[in-house]
Amino acid sequence: MTTWLVTGAAGRLGREFVGLLHSLGEPVVPATKAVLDVTDGRAVEAAVASIARMAAGDPGDPVVVNLAAVTDVDGAEVDEAGARAVNAHGVANVARACERADVRMIQLSTDYVFDGSSRQPYPEDAPIAPATAYGRTKAEGERVVLEALPDTSVIIRTGWTYGAYGRSFVSTMVEFAARRDEVEVIDDQRGQPTWTFDLATRIYDIGRLLSASAVSGVLHATNSGSTSWYGLARAVFAELGVDPDRVRPITSDEMPRLAPRPPYSVLAQDRWAQLGMEPMRPWRQALSAAAPTVLTGR
Repeated sequence: MTTWLVTGAAGRLGREFVGLLHSLGEPVVPATKAVLDVTDGRAVEAAVASIARMAAGDPGDPVVVNLAAVTDVDGAEVDEAGARAVNAHGVANVARACERADVRMIQLSTDYVFDGSSRQPYPEDAPIAPATAYGRTKAEGERVVLEALPDTSVIIRTGWTYGAYGRSFVSTMVEFAARRDEVEVIDDQRGQPTWTFDLATRIYDIGRLLSASAVSGVLHATNSGSTSWYGLARAVFAELGVDPDRVRPITSDEMPRLAPRPPYSVLAQDRWAQLGMEPMRPWRQALSAAAPTVLTGR
């Protein structure tokens, strides 16, 4: 059994992960922003120290999973300092508190730390080169964690997430399928749709290894395979029993955004084999498994 502190617990992944921990009977402190603002260094230090005391006598070390983040990609272009306050300085507060309290840390990161210019999956040790304000602030957060906790932290990069909580591309497509005769979706950006339940399960597995000092460094956690937003939209329509041909492909130039989106966000999964674990299941299989709850709201 591992004792957990989860920041950003009210978000899409946070709610999924906390729910998983509760179902497994794991002791967890779910910290929403209202409970713990990661930009408040003193509050963070007190919360992490409290988790360390709670875990006294446990066979493994306690783990902080930092899911608190500014994830508005376009908004970060307008207010990079605001995004940095949470995604870099807030992360630094958590990392330093974990260092002082001898607590392990998992930091969630993103495919946006890469510029998307590759045409081969990005390995975990690929040089980062963010092309957006959001990506820059997340890359800074990665760096401070790895510097403060080189042997007692894990960076988990993911992308294209959807789930039962909060808005996502998938939930938007569900709405469009019900309201629109035709939907235009970008077909020249490629990534890995990732169900938050699968991601939460993998974070739990890694947290248990980290608690036992069996892993550290950078890992990529996405459902395997890849597709475009257009391909994902067609798959959602198919799962709903709606004609996928109602989805029409367009280019990124036809739908300009304030922040450029990486044209290629596929993350390699090589380190799982080193840990004796299989990569996460294929994205299309995960979408079918997610459909009863994610696509219908049940």
